[in-house]
Amino acid sequence: MISSIKPVSSSLTAIAGVRRSIPAKLRFSPLPIIGNFQKPNPLPQKPLLSAQNLSNFTLAAAQRSGVFRVGAYEADRSRPIEIGIDVPDEQSGQKVKIGIYFATWWALNVVFNIYNKKVLNAFPYPWLTSTLSLACGSLMMLVSWVTGVAEAPKTDLDFWKTLFPVALAHTIGHVAATVSMSKVAVSFTHIIKSSEPAFSVLVSSLFLGEAFPLPVYLSLLPIIGGCALAAVTELNFNMIGFMGAMISNLAFVFRNIFSKKGMEGKSVSGMNYYACLSMMSLLIVTPFAIAVEGPQMWAAGWQNAVSQIGPNFVWWVVAQSVFYHLYNQVSYMSLNQISPLTFSVGNTMKRISVIVASIIIFQNPVKPVNALGAAIAILGTFIYSQAKQ
Repeated sequence: MISSIKPVSSSLTAIAGVRRSIPAKLRFSPLPIIGNFQKPNPLPQKPLLSAQNLSNFTLAAAQRSGVFRVGAYEADRSRPIEIGIDVPDEQSGQKVKIGIYFATWWALNVVFNIYNKKVLNAFPYPWLTSTLSLACGSLMMLVSWVTGVAEAPKTDLDFWKTLFPVALAHTIGHVAATVSMSKVAVSFTHIIKSSEPAFSVLVSSLFLGEAFPLPVYLSLLPIIGGCALAAVTELNFNMIGFMGAMISNLAFVFRNIFSKKGMEGKSVSGMNYYACLSMMSLLIVTPFAIAVEGPQMWAAGWQNAVSQIGPNFVWWVVAQSVFYHLYNQVSYMSLNQISPLTFSVGNTMKRISVIVASIIIFQNPVKPVNALGAAIAILGTFIYSQAKQ
């Protein structure tokens, strides 16, 4: 018996199986006789592996082996691209962002009111206290612009002209609120300031000719009634403190109106807008502060406060100035993220946190009737925000 050596073609094996399995080996097969040797099959008329068959075979082999399938997207745009990346829900992220804004806004406002009241108890000069708050915020923003921490706004003369009435109203409201807190408890000031929606409806109706639905007008009744009940039953009632809070309400309503009209079409972020507002308000309030109180009164009052409180008094002044700017800056930044209705509701909840925190820290005596009036006024403010929607 004669043995023949038959090599196996490696090229055909590579084409048929797409990939080479093993190197070509020599295989020995016994042949009975040479005459019985069978002729090889003739070559097929069609090619062994066409382009279509290669594509189908490659896809099938890739699916069996777990290889990702790659398609030509540019050739067929009818099918969307499937990417195996989990994208977080955009709405959930926005809610978390708004929640962070609100929590930061409330916390900064509570801290400001506490330190502001401490400063005013030891240093009863609200004009200088208001001026220092605006000066600190203006300095902080100037430093951030110069150092590149924040991008400086691009403004022109028309911008500052439209900003002037806003800054004037902001200055009056800020000083009036500080005067109020220098005379009465923080809780009482914020109870009276919760009646701001009533001033908003009154000013909008008289000066702008706006008409509101009946539920909006009805929601003003608990606001006015609750504030009146809280004022009558306030143990430490002071007319200057009461009028300061009322003037602050009126001034801030005009500030919001002027701001809405003057900033239409302006591309200035909320943070930079409030920075410019602080700088112009500082220029407005400084000469009035010097005329009303003056450096001599400030020097005597400062020396007296430091002698009674100690070095902590300086920290109180710095803290109330810094936190005043920060809480206002965050509130203006939040306006870019939320609707006016959500902002109004958040402002109402902010007053609740300030009132409760001030009562706990300063231990102000509160009658049950006084607490009932505050609750009615705040509830009316919440109803107003819903009715206006």
